Amino acid sequence: MLKPSLMSLLMALALLVGCSSPETPTGGDGRPRQVVAGCRGCHPLSLDPSHDFACEACHGGEVESGVQQKAHEGLIPQPAHPERMVAVCGRCHGGLVQQAATTPHFTLAREVNRLRQAFGAKERLASLTSVPQGQGEPTTRLQLVDDLLRRRCLRCHLYAPGEAYVSTRHGTGCAACHLAFQAGNLADHRFLAKPTDEQCLSCHYGNRVGADYYGRFEQDINWEYRTPFAADKDRETAPAYGVGWHQLRPDLHQRAGMACIDCHGGQELMAGAAGLRCLSCHAASLGADAPPALTETAGRRQLLTALSGQRLEVPVMRDEAHRRYGDGVGCQVCHGQWGFADYGTHLLRQDSGELEGWRGISRQGSAELEAALAQALATDASPNGLTMSDGLSGEPSPGLWLQAYERRRWEEINVCRDDQGVWQVCRPLLDLHLSYVNREGELVFDGVKPVAGTPVMQPYTPHTTGRAGALFRQRLGDEVR
Repeated sequence: MLKPSLMSLLMALALLVGCSSPETPTGGDGRPRQVVAGCRGCHPLSLDPSHDFACEACHGGEVESGVQQKAHEGLIPQPAHPERMVAVCGRCHGGLVQQAATTPHFTLAREVNRLRQAFGAKERLASLTSVPQGQGEPTTRLQLVDDLLRRRCLRCHLYAPGEAYVSTRHGTGCAACHLAFQAGNLADHRFLAKPTDEQCLSCHYGNRVGADYYGRFEQDINWEYRTPFAADKDRETAPAYGVGWHQLRPDLHQRAGMACIDCHGGQELMAGAAGLRCLSCHAASLGADAPPALTETAGRRQLLTALSGQRLEVPVMRDEAHRRYGDGVGCQVCHGQWGFADYGTHLLRQDSGELEGWRGISRQGSAELEAALAQALATDASPNGLTMSDGLSGEPSPGLWLQAYERRRWEEINVCRDDQGVWQVCRPLLDLHLSYVNREGELVFDGVKPVAGTPVMQPYTPHTTGRAGALFRQRLGDEVR
């Protein structure tokens, strides 16, 4: 019989083996390698000082087990997911996490309601999670729009990991902004107190505000109009953001070294406070909404950037045009260098029918859809049986949501009034045409447009700031001048 001291020694040695699989792990030379005890024996990583505590505090699991399968029982792979972040992240960050979940950046209520109401919805939804999930073939235009939202539009929000492209994968919930991803995988487990622009661009790519800050305008999805021009389109590889882009002039602030969070900070994105305005930094006299990073000494105004730590000189508005037009004209009407203008956006849900016509426009900006379309075209199979997953639940449903444009332009700066009567840059965001072909090949909906009276042109703020130039009045038009 073993003495107690020897028994204790053997038990301690057994625990040092740590997380192990049924097979003995080996190194590159084929020899058995020692495995460190606990989670980090299999998952070597570094943590930032604020989160350097036991893995099971957030991820759960059976950490005392020395067998991988047993150790992963009860594992929480995404503790920062919206469904769990209040219970997990909220243990330390309390009300901030609960508050973040109610902000427009999190709920996307503005975007969801704008589209639904354009197609006849009367009620307002509190969040994207309230968009009804389809139960079969849509029979009304609103059911068609809800299916479009859940399966085509809502694919890069905080409830989902993003499209499977190199630069569009991200975490969920809190991790979407505060953990870094690289080449589609988690790059580092050290939480970022200050998210970099890479986190922002994992959602704000394509012809969405954010990409324009870097001077990017998405190319046409027809392969003949994309670059580089390949002799064989089948050899084309997917760009980092699904579709390549035309490189235009980046925003003046980006060229100066400012990151997204220099203007869009935690108070706006996580607490729902009003964001900064151009006047917050550039007004002749600083007001209460001036950012803390902005200082003014002896008439010299400087901004301390959040990531690079640069001190940038901030110009003050002096041109007579600012006094003349006052609050009646948005800043970007004169200072926006270019804008997004996608005219005639056609979206087709196709449950059955011929797909050959989509061969040349198979680059769709959705990795899942592109894979399904490529499979159908390669096998000459009917779309019956092909599915596309729900962006919220992850559950697959019949049919593919295909997209095409009539024309895409950046050189036209369109101007319209917002709800307050202020002239702003606008884009044809609701120039939409929705169609649906069912399993029997019947055209149920054909080019359905927003309800009568819905403004196709919608105000927005292009992040393409530059000098106004000598011809800015030509944009304003006779009605404004």
